[in-house]
Amino acid sequence: FQLTGEITQGSLVIGKTNNNNRVFLDEQLLKVSNDGYFTFGFGRDDTVSQLLKIVSPDGKAETKTLTPSVRTYKTQKVNGIAEKIMNPDPKSVERAQQDNAKIAAVRKIDSDLPAFSQGFIAPINGTITGVYGSQRIYNGVPKRPHFGLDYAGKTGDPVKAPADGVIILNVPDMFYSGGTLIIDHGHGVTSTFLHLSKTYIKVGDKVKQGDVIAAVGASGRATGPHLDWRINWFDVRLDPQLVLNIKPKKQN
Repeated sequence: FQLTGEITQGSLVIGKTNNNNRVFLDEQLLKVSNDGYFTFGFGRDDTVSQLLKIVSPDGKAETKTLTPSVRTYKTQKVNGIAEKIMNPDPKSVERAQQDNAKIAAVRKIDSDLPAFSQGFIAPINGTITGVYGSQRIYNGVPKRPHFGLDYAGKTGDPVKAPADGVIILNVPDMFYSGGTLIIDHGHGVTSTFLHLSKTYIKVGDKVKQGDVIAAVGASGRATGPHLDWRINWFDVRLDPQLVLNIKPKKQN
């Protein structure tokens, strides 16, 4: 078998094997596409080794122990944040929890789409202003790490599909993330786009890499117009910058 992608925290890994083989990551059976591609990922703080096992139809197995390398993430202290931002009212918290439940539900989808294996392009031609894994300390209180890649942009700037896929969520007004869109790329890999001003597609639509699907905005809890793009493997949050570096080697 062949693996593409770094074995490090936040990385998406794409594998290639015979499509008749079974693939296990520890005890989890991974889906294998008709072309023999499979995928998995490591979270921001993963340090535990995992055993990748490829089993052929005759029962022979090949294994490889994968230990993600540890990364250092940026931290930033920000003071003077308003109390209402630090402590949203109970109704807002409840609404945010409902939003999170919708997102969690679609990230459980394990479709047969093979789009994850084609490689990804940046969804916008903008300056990167925020990176994966970074963490802000507001008024001395550490907040959740940032799990996306932020691009500077103007309201209305086009947002493109980074890879083929199917739209599985399109909500214009989530509490924190505002206009929120999710594309399924297959085998648990999804792209999420936050703070959008508008979208040009609907749930169930198929999109191609490079299609304009939405527009940059400042909706939700955004301080200004920008695009926050995130990549997941199911509930594992990945680094989009590392995903952009993956160039799968097509084989016959």
